[in-house]
Amino acid sequence: MNRVLLSAQILERKALRYTPAGLPALDLVLQHESQVVEAQLTRKVQLEVRAVAIGPIAEQLNRQAIGEPIAVAGFLGATRTGRGVLLHITELNESF
Repeated sequence: MNRVLLSAQILERKALRYTPAGLPALDLVLQHESQVVEAQLTRKVQLEVRAVAIGPIAEQLNRQAIGEPIAVAGFLGATRTGRGVLLHITELNESF
């Protein structure tokens, strides 16, 4: 299974573009910070992840303020170059 749930904020947002099929697409960089328990120890997690949204979700995220908290769900895929990971956002939620 390949499913990701992430609370984050938009750190960077490129201009809304359109796929060859005419669907809106938006490239983003998300920033996440939290504390998790691993091996009975609290660990601070900070990360940035590249993401893409296609369709109506792209339009919604294009209206979202930079830095405002969001909760997204999606799946991980390779970047176009095959180097690194890209989060494909399929849902935008109020919270998890």
